[in-house]
Amino acid sequence: MQIFVAAGIFHPESGGPATYLYHLLPALQERGHGVRVLAFGDAPSEGYPYPLTRIPRRVLPRRMLDYARAARRMAHPADLIFVNSLGLPLIGLPDRPRVLKVVGDLAWERAVNKGWIPPTEDIDQFQQARGGWRVRMLQAQRAREVRRADCVIVPSEYLRRMVIGWGAAPERVHVIYNAIAPNHRAADLSPEAARAQLGLDPGPLLLYVGRLTAWKGVDALLHALQAVPDVRLLVAGDGPEEARLRALAGSQEVSARVTFLGRVDRARLALYFRAADYTALYSGYEGLSHVLLESLLAGTPVIASDKGGNPEVVRHDVNGLLVPYADPDALAGAIRTAFAGDMRARLAAGTGQGMERFVWGRLVEQTTALLEAVCMS
Repeated sequence: MQIFVAAGIFHPESGGPATYLYHLLPALQERGHGVRVLAFGDAPSEGYPYPLTRIPRRVLPRRMLDYARAARRMAHPADLIFVNSLGLPLIGLPDRPRVLKVVGDLAWERAVNKGWIPPTEDIDQFQQARGGWRVRMLQAQRAREVRRADCVIVPSEYLRRMVIGWGAAPERVHVIYNAIAPNHRAADLSPEAARAQLGLDPGPLLLYVGRLTAWKGVDALLHALQAVPDVRLLVAGDGPEEARLRALAGSQEVSARVTFLGRVDRARLALYFRAADYTALYSGYEGLSHVLLESLLAGTPVIASDKGGNPEVVRHDVNGLLVPYADPDALAGAIRTAFAGDMRARLAAGTGQGMERFVWGRLVEQTTALLEAVCMS
């Protein structure tokens, strides 16, 4: 089977979709399938075990036109088209079986980023809302894309329900859970040894990992710190909200207990997962969080919002705590509970429960089988 892969971001860029393809495609090759990849980006295209074409990020109309032309050319010899992102300019492609991977609602995310809806607008309410004409165009576009696909892969039951709500046929939407690739394992150290390597003092410690965007809930964590004065917070990541969040930490008088680490490389991030008492992810939306998986794989329990795919990973009072969203008082109460008595030790002992669903080999086998079935149908 010859597979044309249409991607947005790609290795070495950060982000789940880029990392997913970087590890999945060699596994497909090992099973005898050919792969050709098209993506945006300016990094070198050489050094990969498959042909890779990158479209430079020139001015918007030019790069979209260049991508569309390259996609038409590269898709012709393919037996299957694998689209790894919504919103790609795929126009006039040959009639081939098409598989689409959906990891979120691009219409909601773009509407938030462009200021067309408030950054606090709930993604679940957005599914039923009727916004302005630009928002409706985005919603219609993603609906067309999922209806056009012969098969849609999603990483959670939560997203499956959402995509079916866009108009995709239920029998065409398949859940394949996210997983951590084998070389993304946590450091094999005790929490105390990890703290020593990082130069961190003892004491209650929360870790946030992710982009600093409006819906990630870092502001709620900063507010909660006011009610739990002994707890410190490490923030690993960057993004458009960083300046505002730094200012908020100052105005809440918690800046002495908050450290903004910026973007942290994968190897060092494994140390932070081991060093933390808990990983906190109080976001308003998650498809299925790699951060939660990495934390649990490291043996570190989690404190997470009860939104999106989080309840499919977090078993309340077993491997972490699920907190109602958005409820600042409940978040502060959960943090207090997390550090009371033997709670941390008990939850850390449960971090392995249910993780067999998120094994990389299982993801590869399920994805390969689905691609082959779609191509042969």
